Amino acid sequence: MKEAPKDKRTKSYKKWKAKFDKQQAKESKGLGDTVEKITEVTGIKKIVKSMFGEDCGCDERKEALNKMLSYKVVNCLEEQEYNYLSDFFDKKITQVNRVEQRELLKIYNRVFSKRLQPSNCSACVRQTVAQLEKIYNQYNQDEK
Repeated sequence: MKEAPKDKRTKSYKKWKAKFDKQQAKESKGLGDTVEKITEVTGIKKIVKSMFGEDCGCDERKEALNKMLSYKVVNCLEEQEYNYLSDFFDKKITQVNRVEQRELLKIYNRVFSKRLQPSNCSACVRQTVAQLEKIYNQYNQDEK
């Protein structure tokens, strides 16, 4: 009998990813999700469901609105990206060399669905690093 493959991800990455996934599940993906949250809070959704039943068409409208106006989606860091950023931010680097910039841009472009190119603009590089650090730290804080 074969044993199930062991999860080789690091404990810190698994913890980070669980927090990321939990937060992403709460986030609105588009206008439809936002409208649904508003109708739930105001009680409109409950009234509509009681009048028209469970299949009132709300889910179809929500999906249509989400497709019409979707919000910016942040992709989850992959484990090797998480590990790279962990090492990078632990070093507290003040200057980024070309190799580091390329690696950071590769991560940034995938996570934020962008197409940034390497730059000599130090402000641009700082902004890219700051956004990566924000996403890294956002789910890396120990719960208190």
